[in-house]
Amino acid sequence: MQSDPVLEVSALTFEYPGKRALTDVSFTLPHGAVLALVGPNGAGKTTLMRSIAGLDDPMSGSIMLDGVDVIFEPREAYRKLGYLSDFFGLYGALTVRQSLMHAAGMRALAQAEQIAAVKLTAERLGLTSRLDARTDTLSRGWRQRVAIGQAMVHAPQVLLLDEPAAGLDPEARIGLSILFRQLRAEGMTLIVSSHILAELDEYSSHMLAIKDGRAVEFRALEATAETGVTLRIGFAQAPADDPALRTLLGVHGMSAIHAASSPSADAGWALQGTFKGSAADQAMLLKALVGADLPVVEFAVVRENMHESYLRSMRQEAPAPVVGSAA
Repeated sequence: MQSDPVLEVSALTFEYPGKRALTDVSFTLPHGAVLALVGPNGAGKTTLMRSIAGLDDPMSGSIMLDGVDVIFEPREAYRKLGYLSDFFGLYGALTVRQSLMHAAGMRALAQAEQIAAVKLTAERLGLTSRLDARTDTLSRGWRQRVAIGQAMVHAPQVLLLDEPAAGLDPEARIGLSILFRQLRAEGMTLIVSSHILAELDEYSSHMLAIKDGRAVEFRALEATAETGVTLRIGFAQAPADDPALRTLLGVHGMSAIHAASSPSADAGWALQGTFKGSAADQAMLLKALVGADLPVVEFAVVRENMHESYLRSMRQEAPAPVVGSAA
């Protein structure tokens, strides 16, 4: 993943007549990130996506897409992004192949590039067997796949997807999650708005929670060398020398140590803390604990899931919103 940002949104404010939809929204995304855009209905998620896509003009603020100013250079930005709206439309008289070719041509791909792009996109979305079917003969789920294909056929640097899993069956949703992880591995940046938080949790690297048009939390979901991980250690019973244990943990890179609120069934006592180090460093810590004859029964990295993050954000339990980079 490249370290330089591919998308920078700064102090974005948007107003409809008589209604403020976005207020001072800012965040920065690196190449290859997958941003989960979450919030209640009417929070401003779609307005934010449409602004990034260059379809709506904000009242103030800026949007830079890989060095291109989306507000002042929308046509140049279109070449670098793809957008699937929640309420999409297809030309019913066109086949799937024609729909994808049309989308590729609209993005100024050469004829030979269009054919190759359509083939790859169809393979990725399981559309190969339906390339010659008219889109008005397809079910909602298959039409959804075609619409996603149209948004990504030109291999954009940033792909915006508003409720992409709507209408898809469970098998297709699993395939979509796999595809998103693959696109991320190839360096594409995705912004996905969805109410299916469990699915977002499978592939998202960052989360932006919006409430009443304001960003209440923006953060990386994955641990970095700077942030560390939350490590949970459970013991059969509380150690006789608690200060010595905490000293041992500190020597091996663990900080902010506190008793866990709910030990597991196997642990009579547990604690958590921030651990900064590699997997090998974790192994060294575990070896040191066992070597000190401590009855370790649980040793695991704890990750807050998307549902927990979302509920905490909506309750505004999070610290002041982070509006800078979360690489």
